[in-house]
Amino acid sequence: MTEEKKENLEPKEELEQQDAAQDVQREHEVVSEKVSEKEEDKAEELVEKEGVSSLATEEEEATEVAEEPAAESEEFDWAALEADDEGFAGKKNTELVDLYDNTLNTVQEKEVLEGTVISMNKREVVVDIGYKSDGIVSLNEFRYNPELKVGDTVEVYVESLEDKKGQMILSHKKARAVRSWDRVNDALDKDEIIKGYIKCRTKGGMIVDVFGIEAFLPGSQIDVKPIRDYDMYVGKNMEFKVVKINQEFRNVVVSHKALIEAELEQQKKEIISKLEKGQVLEGTVKNVTSYGVFIDLGGVDGLIHITDLSWGRISHPNEIVELDQKLNVVILDFDDDKKRIALGLKQLTPHPWDNLDTELKVGDSVKGKVVVMADYGAFVEIAPGVEGLIHVSEMSWSQHLRSAQDFLKVGDEVEAQILTLDRDERKMSLGIKQLKKDPWQEIDTKFGIGTKHSATVRNFTNFGVFVEIEEGVDGLIHISDLSWTKKIKHPSEFTSIGAQVEVVVLDIDKDNRRLSLGHKQLEENPWDVFETIFSVDSIHEGTVVELFDKGATIALPYGVEGFATPRHLVKEDGSKASLEEKMDFKVIEFSKAAKRIILSHSRVFEDEKRSEETAKKKTQSKQTAKAMKTVKDSQEKTTLGDISELAALKSQMEAEENKEK
Repeated sequence: MTEEKKENLEPKEELEQQDAAQDVQREHEVVSEKVSEKEEDKAEELVEKEGVSSLATEEEEATEVAEEPAAESEEFDWAALEADDEGFAGKKNTELVDLYDNTLNTVQEKEVLEGTVISMNKREVVVDIGYKSDGIVSLNEFRYNPELKVGDTVEVYVESLEDKKGQMILSHKKARAVRSWDRVNDALDKDEIIKGYIKCRTKGGMIVDVFGIEAFLPGSQIDVKPIRDYDMYVGKNMEFKVVKINQEFRNVVVSHKALIEAELEQQKKEIISKLEKGQVLEGTVKNVTSYGVFIDLGGVDGLIHITDLSWGRISHPNEIVELDQKLNVVILDFDDDKKRIALGLKQLTPHPWDNLDTELKVGDSVKGKVVVMADYGAFVEIAPGVEGLIHVSEMSWSQHLRSAQDFLKVGDEVEAQILTLDRDERKMSLGIKQLKKDPWQEIDTKFGIGTKHSATVRNFTNFGVFVEIEEGVDGLIHISDLSWTKKIKHPSEFTSIGAQVEVVVLDIDKDNRRLSLGHKQLEENPWDVFETIFSVDSIHEGTVVELFDKGATIALPYGVEGFATPRHLVKEDGSKASLEEKMDFKVIEFSKAAKRIILSHSRVFEDEKRSEETAKKKTQSKQTAKAMKTVKDSQEKTTLGDISELAALKSQMEAEENKEK
């Protein structure tokens, strides 16, 4: 059967099987030779220790047996022979077992041991760890060591003492990982310097291979100075210190910066000890930020604040300096404890105020550029480092509240007049409205009382509207002067900010620079006409436009409004008027001076009933008078016919009374 299978195998497969069988045979021969060598060594040690060989002992015993007389064979002690006849199952067997066991190491799974490479092929490495069988490690785990050869000592991790095929499985990669983790922890505990290989970049730093473990090198820990090109470090071998280990997630953080900080710290102390205020040093621009520039003074850093870079205003330091630029700086201040050094650049040049034209005085006109804007004003630079403030109140003759941004913006070229000048304090105030004519100087002629103008609404208050007729000429329209007919609670009901409104000048307050204006005065007072239309007891159709606790507002014809109390809103069926309901109202009060009309809906039907009752009473009175006359005439001359007429009249009067009841 076996031969048939062999015949069916292809030549290639047969060769592979033969190679595999030869490999296994060679491995067994090597193992057997090694075990035999170890056993011989142990045996020789035992012979030297006891002083007699086992072979000599056997020959002496055989000689003694042969020399014994044949006659004594009958007296042979078979019981003693049986007691001694244990062969290799007795004491000698135990000695041989111990001899064999002593040639082997005690090995446990999940243990890291050192072994010797005894054989290699294209796929596997056979390692002897002194156990009864050799272990196998995949050759891929030694890719980092292409020079591996037979006889090298390597560390291995015992994964399994015996797999399904009876083979011991070892791992060199896991052994390295276990050893590496221990070495990394030792390096942290002992603050040791270790070497690592920078493999690649990652977010925020670099990945470093340390003892086969991937550690993280933050970008801030590469060097004491900021790194602008991380790629230049990839592929380099550098020294590091382990600064942090996360045991739970097995993360390692290393630092190269920590190695040079101690040396730099000593250099800083030496440099700072020699510093003096006002000392001028040469430095290199190390870093540029929005708030200043860091200068390397040769082992210690100093900061030039953005305000100390130039006498003039700048928006960013890169307008003055650039990276790696060498420049002279002056020491303004330093702190020994915190090792902070404040530097200055502009202090190396004279202050611009010292070079300001000595002929410049208050009242002169100057030109400049707006460099800073604020709500309260604008700073104008008339020369590098020389600025003046234009307050918002000096930008326009207008008196109403406005922001400086309404007039100017950064970068504007302006001409202004010097209002104040203090060379000692280096302060200057400017004004631009002074270059224009004050409109209030001719207010009486241009904006006299009774003149009509178009104005722009600028602001609201509860009592009126502030408007601007032209720049610098403001006025107030009181809420009562907005409309003849409408009762306005707030000016926003009448107009809006920025709207144009027609006004008439009512009064001029030149001292306070205010005009009293009116809008309703543009039309004749309609109440002169309303007095004849809405006379007392006149009835008009109105609409309920507003309801509140004390009554209702009624919209009447011609845009006029009236007022009705709650009891005058009751309808004939007893219900009350509702919002937006149209009905007739009677005028019960009219006041031209107060511009007030009091209305009533109830009076409309109440007065009608009262009129009907009055008419009925008059009719009854006439009938009664007629009846009395008839009775009187009958007293003078009574006839049978008269009596019947009186009876009929009486019945008629009683019927009418019952009907009324």
